[in-house]
Amino acid sequence: MKQLVILSGKGGTGKTSVTAAFAYLASISDLNGKVVLADADVDAANLELVLGPQVLESHEFLGGKVAIIDQDLCDSCGVCMTTCRFDAVLLSEDGYSVDPIACDGCAACVYQCPHQAIRMEEQLAGHWFRSESRFGPLFHAALRPAQENSGKLVTMVRQQARLLAMDEAYPLILIDGPPGIGCPVISAVSGADRALIVTEPTAAGVHDMERALETTEHFGVQAAVCINKADIFPQGTAQIKAFCKDHDVEVLGEIPFDQAVTEAMLQGQPITAFQPEAPASRALQQIWIQISADLAEEE
Repeated sequence: MKQLVILSGKGGTGKTSVTAAFAYLASISDLNGKVVLADADVDAANLELVLGPQVLESHEFLGGKVAIIDQDLCDSCGVCMTTCRFDAVLLSEDGYSVDPIACDGCAACVYQCPHQAIRMEEQLAGHWFRSESRFGPLFHAALRPAQENSGKLVTMVRQQARLLAMDEAYPLILIDGPPGIGCPVISAVSGADRALIVTEPTAAGVHDMERALETTEHFGVQAAVCINKADIFPQGTAQIKAFCKDHDVEVLGEIPFDQAVTEAMLQGQPITAFQPEAPASRALQQIWIQISADLAEEE
């Protein structure tokens, strides 16, 4: 079983579009019915918008703990408010209460309350789902607004995808990873077999690609690069290729700017399914052929 994670240094680079395109291409290849899909971008999950899955299972995800004040025990002494470094304790006509968004879960107020009127409770941070898409089983999640522990939720999504792949002998897990280099990315990339970093020829794209490559190198994951909208700024594309050559990073292909990609998104379709002969589709087909062959050789 191999795990391929699609990353990008920043959001909006085309990572999810590439993942959806690969999901379709796998479904019309020898891997038809043999790929588990995982959307690890739990803070802004949108792979489901392209794959149109049917939810089979929904599970609660409990995040960090938040302080709760028991009004029956509270005598309004105000110690909790002076103790809280995050200004999470509020005072109103009804007494003291805790803003769950501002609360950091440190429990300092619990230990300082002279009347044991404060307790810590786990809060519902989101949900994770097992769904069935037209291109295979999909594990995805939705983190509630202002909730943390997205790295833990990414781990949950990946773990469930891996368990299904192991139980039913799926040879490939295709992961739509989070953007950036933070905790969610670490949870998505650690233990993966290969990473494909989607970048674009802009100053931000080049900078963030370099950071993403440093992350994959740190975790010992072999990474390759594909350049999206490569023709909009040829000098930037040349800069990316030169950097990759100097650092022994393979550039698997260049995807041209293609209005058909936007049209496919509006229709909720992968570009490779919507217009297989579009310039972007042809480029993605070549990238998929190469990276799937590389994964097969590693068996």
